[in-house]
Amino acid sequence: MATILYNNRPATRSTRAFNSVLNELLRDTLPTTTEPAKSFTPQADILESEAGFELHLALPGVAKEAVKIDFQEGKLVISGERKAPEVAEAKEGETQNAPHFRRVETNYGSFTRTFRLPDTVDVTAIEAEMTDGILRVRLPFDGKKVTKYHIEVR
Repeated sequence: MATILYNNRPATRSTRAFNSVLNELLRDTLPTTTEPAKSFTPQADILESEAGFELHLALPGVAKEAVKIDFQEGKLVISGERKAPEVAEAKEGETQNAPHFRRVETNYGSFTRTFRLPDTVDVTAIEAEMTDGILRVRLPFDGKKVTKYHIEVR
C-alpha cells in the first residue's frame, strides 16, 4: 500500500530576489547611525626594528595641523580631531536642499591614544610625519641606555 501525502498549503516562496535578501542581511550586520560620533579611537600598528620602534596610526581625513603629539611622564600622547562635514539640521515642516547624514560609518570627532614608552627610547629624537592618512612616529632607541648587558666573570 502506498502512502500519499497531500499539502494543501500554498507554496511559501519569497517574492524578493535572493540577492536583495542577502544584501539586506549583510547591511544589517554593520552598525549604523545617522549622526557622527563625538570621539573615536584610531587604529594603531607598532613595528620594531634594530633602530627602534615605529608607530603607525590610521587617521584618514585628519589634517596634520589637527594632530598634537606630547611626551608626558613616560607616555606618548597623540591627540587631535577629525571634523565632520557641515550638514544642515532638519527642522519640522521645512524642506531642505542642503545635504544631511543618511548613514555614518566613518569616524569623526576627537581622538586620543596613549602609549607607554620603554626607557630605551630616545625621547629627544622622536620624529613624526603624516602621509596618505597614516601618521608615522619614529621612536629610536637611545644608544646610551642599556636594558640587557652580560658581564663576563674573569
